[in-house]
Amino acid sequence: MAAELKTKPTDVGVEAFLDNVADPRRREDARAVRAMMERITGEPATMWGPSIVGFGTYHYKYDSGHEGTMCRLGFSPRKAELVLYVLTESEGQDALLARLGKHRTGKSCLYIKRLADVDRSVLEELVSQALAYMRERYPEGA
Repeated sequence: MAAELKTKPTDVGVEAFLDNVADPRRREDARAVRAMMERITGEPATMWGPSIVGFGTYHYKYDSGHEGTMCRLGFSPRKAELVLYVLTESEGQDALLARLGKHRTGKSCLYIKRLADVDRSVLEELVSQALAYMRERYPEGA
């Protein structure tokens, strides 16, 4: 029996979630990222699990047989920093990251303390590039 996925769409309102972000600067940064991602993706923001604001959906299936549905792009306003789920290892991504400004990366995550620390036009290019990659790799939504 497959384990149930914990990260799935919920009925929690995105605005209510963002209203509860404790740090005022992080709350405003999160609202700005939401607006940017909605504009770029053309998708409304949806809560995925308790803390991810996601945009669009895609269905994946690994060679192991594990499969599921997840948001194409997303972010989470965590206590220490904003986490953007936009890294895809696509061509040109490293050059954009080099121009972005103060950040760190994980496997598929971009970590930013404050939007003021990064070049927002470069961030928009990264998000647009990630969306194009996801649409090419997973052309059909879930």
